[in-house]
Amino acid sequence: MKADVTTNTRPQLEHELLRDPKLGFEPAGNSIVRCLEHGCPWPLERWHYHDEYELQIITATHGRSFVGDYIGHYSPGYVALIGPRLPHNWMSNDLPEGGVATRNLVIQFLDQPLRDGMKAFPEMDELVPLLERAKHGVEFFGMSEQVTDRFHSLKKSKGMARFAEFVDLLLVLSRCSDYRLLSSVQMQYTEDGSAMTRINQVLDFLNENYAEDLAMGDVCALVGMTEPGFSRYFRKTMGNTFTDFLNGLRIAKACQLLQQTDQYISSICYEVGFRNLANFNRRFASVKGVTPSEYRRQAQLKFIKAGSVMKVA
Repeated sequence: MKADVTTNTRPQLEHELLRDPKLGFEPAGNSIVRCLEHGCPWPLERWHYHDEYELQIITATHGRSFVGDYIGHYSPGYVALIGPRLPHNWMSNDLPEGGVATRNLVIQFLDQPLRDGMKAFPEMDELVPLLERAKHGVEFFGMSEQVTDRFHSLKKSKGMARFAEFVDLLLVLSRCSDYRLLSSVQMQYTEDGSAMTRINQVLDFLNENYAEDLAMGDVCALVGMTEPGFSRYFRKTMGNTFTDFLNGLRIAKACQLLQQTDQYISSICYEVGFRNLANFNRRFASVKGVTPSEYRRQAQLKFIKAGSVMKVA
């Protein structure tokens, strides 16, 4: 049977009012960190976002993962940290009849309490790069058993013991070197406030003008730097070349249009700043691993209701 696809293609906000303890949520206010276990199907499973960071550990089924503009696959043992307001969803492809009792182990926590804690305890600054990476989603490899054990220890703990378990878990994740970013290029953390002001100026400019025929010289003039100096600065700060970042930004904008509109792919190509359809298709495939048309087809899966079966041609 072909499943119905919702007409609203925008992610839905998971409001606190939806977090009923009957669904497994811990009460709000008792701790800065909340633990949750749930199965599948689950009433709140959908393309959504929320204000908290979310650590996801998947213990059962195989399926597709959707994080921002990233589309991938998951299997038991999948571990990912998702940043605030980053849309996400996980959809099972092999859900047995009747579902599964436990598929997701989840830890949610807010950003501001940690930032406030860093002001009082400079040692916590070690966690900043992890939190910055999480804004675009991070998948960790080889961490499932360790993170699962820590989840259960954390859930059983209270008070200072729980906080200590939580910080130790974040420390373990921050020191994991076997990971990948999911949704887009990550800005590297720096304590240089003037550098952050400059790069934010660049990012604002690119976000407003990405569809234009931009050259590096246009941006160099904006921030008063030579091209060689800017090239080194941009690569160090953003972890990518200017050209690759701009193309990645254009691809990310194209992903939004592919998900949220029915525009022709050729129209999207020119709207996001590419001047040649063949070049757009080639660069899109190199970044996303699929063609624009296949990406649009796969993206529709995240709007299918949990537990339904989708017939793929």
